[in-house]
Amino acid sequence: MINPLAGFLEEQGYLVLDGGLATELEARGYDLNDALWSARVLAEEPEAIRQVHLDYLRAGADVIITASYQATIPGFMARGMAEAEAVALLQRSVALARSARDEFWAVAENRAGRLRPLVAASVGPYGAFLADGSEYTGAYGLTEADLVAFHRRRWHILAESGPDLLACETIPSATEARALVRLLPETPELAAWFSFTGRNETEISDGTPFAAVVRELDPVAQVAALGINCTPPRFVPALVAAARQETDKPLVAYPNSGETYDAERKIWLGLSVPDDFAVQSGQWRSAGADLIGGCCRTGPAHIREVRKGMGSGD
Repeated sequence: MINPLAGFLEEQGYLVLDGGLATELEARGYDLNDALWSARVLAEEPEAIRQVHLDYLRAGADVIITASYQATIPGFMARGMAEAEAVALLQRSVALARSARDEFWAVAENRAGRLRPLVAASVGPYGAFLADGSEYTGAYGLTEADLVAFHRRRWHILAESGPDLLACETIPSATEARALVRLLPETPELAAWFSFTGRNETEISDGTPFAAVVRELDPVAQVAALGINCTPPRFVPALVAAARQETDKPLVAYPNSGETYDAERKIWLGLSVPDDFAVQSGQWRSAGADLIGGCCRTGPAHIREVRKGMGSGD
């Protein structure tokens, strides 16, 4: 197994991740009020996803994450698609990101001062398939074996589609993390990062201490990085600092913008200011994060500011 993060860490000392895919699609007028979320656009308007990937690369992202977070074979088939079509859509998610990366890299001026960007295939949690918010609780009522069975087919399809690594993201529970770790030996050529949702400054969403999860996954060779995503930024410095006490692996931080969602009114409250986000990202870097980007409610402007800050050494 080759760790694709190593070259970036050796040559520039960090990686900039992209921002929210669904957020940017919504900003461009796409209606994602659907159980498939951004996976709906994967099926209906794939070029829109490719363009978002390109814009994140132009903003300075070293890694773009595929549109497979909420894409599953059962989810697509529940919408009336044939199994073969569902499989093809998962493959398409990686192909779109690879196409955007290759187009970006083919332009000589884009290569100035940059390393060839990576494609990370998103492996979203079981809760993303349920589309009921349980990726922030982990309260599925499933065993570890159940979760291995749910994830296995999609895992192999994505792995065989040519990403540089897998992004096991928005994981709410230690049980689901263990299930995903069990799949790693089945694709020995690929590394993966594992990032969790945090409910406060010390615990992931199911109440497990984040430090304990990091300590458990640290010995797993194929786990290339560990961290936090889709979590309020205010929790991130303490969570990253706690993880740094438990591992020498690279640490990942790509929280949401800090806004809060009012489920009753179906609106976001607060502001998403790129400059503020860049300042906060400097705090995550100081706490020990090596891979930094954004999740929900962040866009290319946020990533551009993060890139500026990282590049200046702030």
